[in-house]
Amino acid sequence: MSVPRYGPDSPGEEFRCATRLMCAPRSILEHGTSRWGVLVLIALAERSYRFSELRRAVDGVREKMLTQTLQTLERDGIVHRDAHPVIPPRVDYSLTPLGQEAAGLVRSLARWTGERLTGVEAARREYDARREATGKRRG
Repeated sequence: MSVPRYGPDSPGEEFRCATRLMCAPRSILEHGTSRWGVLVLIALAERSYRFSELRRAVDGVREKMLTQTLQTLERDGIVHRDAHPVIPPRVDYSLTPLGQEAAGLVRSLARWTGERLTGVEAARREYDARREATGKRRG
């Protein structure tokens, strides 16, 4: 089975494609917008980090999850891993040019969420009130 791709001759197809299981951009979208992927991008957009620093910067991430996220983003060409041949070992993580571009988009989304927070919270209250009025639990 071939993996659907999109290009300049298929306007809007990238959005339809991203919803399909075997769409090439979907996996990249999932990696960069995963729970931890977004937070790693935001942190690394500020500066490069050693693993332990990054773990502290991304509050709540477990070591295993951070390792997996960094490996996935490195494989996608978004994160650069620089292992220094010193004792004790030192590894720095930074964004590649592709990663910097992705981080800019994530920052725009984060800025949008901050600007729309009041409206989203109001919508949540209205939704919860409607659900409560009909006897349905939130979820």
